[in-house]
Amino acid sequence: MKEVPAKIDHNNEWVVVKLGIDEDKIVISEPINQKIQFESIVDLIEKSNTLIVTFITNEERILKIKSVNKVLEILKKLILNSCDANYRLLAYYKSPAMRGGALIKDAKWEKGNVVVVKNSIWFVNPTKQNSVSIQDVKSIELAKTEVKGKTVDIIRIDHLGSGEIMSSQVLCPTANLQLFYKFLKNGNKEAEIEGDKIDATDKQVMVLVQSGVDSQAIENMLNIPHEKLDAIYDRFLELKFAEVMTTRREIKLTGKGVKYILERTKSKIK
Repeated sequence: MKEVPAKIDHNNEWVVVKLGIDEDKIVISEPINQKIQFESIVDLIEKSNTLIVTFITNEERILKIKSVNKVLEILKKLILNSCDANYRLLAYYKSPAMRGGALIKDAKWEKGNVVVVKNSIWFVNPTKQNSVSIQDVKSIELAKTEVKGKTVDIIRIDHLGSGEIMSSQVLCPTANLQLFYKFLKNGNKEAEIEGDKIDATDKQVMVLVQSGVDSQAIENMLNIPHEKLDAIYDRFLELKFAEVMTTRREIKLTGKGVKYILERTKSKIK
C-alpha cells in the first residue's frame, strides 16, 4: 500500500493526514482513522482540486479530499474502475466534442469507460478522467455523425460547462448504444430500497431484461457465465424486482446419446 500526503475535511477543518492507497480501498490515518472500500462508493465529484466522495457503510457519508494533481488522478482512476456505479459502458467518446454549437477542431475519439454515478457522468481512460454533472445536462439525444467516411449512430449529451453549452458524444455498438440511451433518458433513476445489495452488473442486467434481451444474449453481452446470471436472477426474485416467466432446461448428451447420433450420421453418409 502506497502512502501519500493529503488533506481531509474533518469537522469543517482541513486536517493533514497520510492517505494509504490500495487497489480496492483507501486508508486514512489518525485523527480520522478510517478505511473506505472503493466498492462502497456511489458518487464522485471533482471541484477545485478537491474530490468529494460519497460512500455507504451503515449510512451514506461524504468525504472531501485535497492533494496534488497526481494523487487525485490516481484516486479518480481507481475509484471509477471499482465503485458501485449505476452504469458502466466501454465506448468511444468525445468530451467535449462541441462548444457553443461549434465543433472543437482538436477533439478526438477516445477509447475508455463511460461511468455513471449518482450525480455525474464520467469519461475515463488510462490517462484522463473528466466528468459532466447530471444537474448540468440539458438534453440527451440520439444523433448521427461521420467516422472514417461512414455515418454512425451516437448519443449526444448537451450540457453546461465553463458557463456555455457544450456537447459530449458517445459511440459504441448499436445494441449497447440503445440500452445506454434508454438508461440516460430514464433520468438515471433506480430503486432506493434500504438494504438492497445491487451492484453495477446487477443494474446492467436489469436494464437488459427491461429491454427484452434474453438470458443467453445477456451472458454474451456482459461476458458472464450462466451460474452468475442465475445468482443475479435469484437476487431479483428475493427482492421482488422480478418474477419467473418460463423455466428452460439445459441438457447434455450422455455417451449413449453421442453414440446414437454418430451412428445415425454415418448411416446417412453411406
